[in-house]
Amino acid sequence: MKLSVCMATYNGEKYIQKQLESILTQIELDDEVIISDDSSFDSTINIIKAFNDKRIKLHEGRKFQSPIFNFENAIKLSKGDVIILADQDDIWK
Repeated sequence: MKLSVCMATYNGEKYIQKQLESILTQIELDDEVIISDDSSFDSTINIIKAFNDKRIKLHEGRKFQSPIFNFENAIKLSKGDVIILADQDDIWK
């Protein structure tokens, strides 16, 4: 069973590093983290790309102007059997 963690990001540089670290340590190698970014202009994208983890699927360059539409985009792009939503400032324990 494949897990898809879907995130909607927008200028989340303050939390995104710790959040992704916490998620990646708890998912399997064949799971995925789908990140739909709403045209962040801070360091969010650079932080995500620095992970260089094949489980992270970053989709950038779109303007949703709504977290609802941004999450919807992430869900549509997911391929997992189970979908979990994660806000960009959540730390998983």
